[in-house]
Amino acid sequence: MSSVLFDAPGPRARARHRLYTVISALVILGLLYLAFRQLDRRGQFAYDLWEPFLTPRIINVLLVGLGQTVLAAVIAISLSVCFGAIFGIGKLSEHRVLRWPSWLVVEFFRAVPLLMLIIATWYWLGAKTGPTAFWSLVIGLTLYNGAVLAEVFRAGINALPKGQSEAAYAIGMRKSQVMRIVLVPQAVKIMLPAIINQAVTALKDTTLGYAITAPGIVYAAKPVYGEFRNILQTAIVLALIFVIVNLILARIATYLERRLAGGKKLNLTAIGVASETGEVQGTGGIR
Repeated sequence: MSSVLFDAPGPRARARHRLYTVISALVILGLLYLAFRQLDRRGQFAYDLWEPFLTPRIINVLLVGLGQTVLAAVIAISLSVCFGAIFGIGKLSEHRVLRWPSWLVVEFFRAVPLLMLIIATWYWLGAKTGPTAFWSLVIGLTLYNGAVLAEVFRAGINALPKGQSEAAYAIGMRKSQVMRIVLVPQAVKIMLPAIINQAVTALKDTTLGYAITAPGIVYAAKPVYGEFRNILQTAIVLALIFVIVNLILARIATYLERRLAGGKKLNLTAIGVASETGEVQGTGGIR
């Protein structure tokens, strides 16, 4: 079988692909072996450098920091989705008084580097540690990721077939009803992978809070490598923690996609009858 964009490989091509795979695997294994030998030669695998991560005191410190990191990410992601929905729909407004300010806000916060947003917010709130630094991080993440999600919302709604909104208008629905009941529920299914991807990005970007001493797992790990002089080991442990958290987030995303894919179809005829009696309510997405 072949398509316009891709021809199925023949026997020779499949053999070449297998050869390239074996060669690539051997090269990667060789590089990993060289890195292992170099680290071992420098004593980076000594038990004393890894032992702190097995002690209850250090584990508790890292877990507390992880909880603060996840809390900052959850708050920022939730606010970013609201921010993105408001300004993404605002950019689609027919009224210039809504469309142009929305465009200006989205383009500005998409263009400004995230670290600059976090630091500027921190100084604006008073440049203090503790809760001030925490909320500076959350606000910076919200503004940046919300601006990105605004474009995701706008693109998701524009990606829907025009027939969906035309059918809704034909049965007498107002524009606000069309957006709330018909377009947004469908667009969410299209946008979900991008939203989850941005959530993963926001989770990783919480590490930038280290620049303003915001509470989090990276800042909590500072006394660890400061006391035991094991910067490399601490970085590896933190990387593994983030990988595990991101894998959990990916599993949640897969579960949500399956649940949304199993949603019921939206009956526009029934909505038309309900709209005539003034009983139109949100009913979920259309497939």
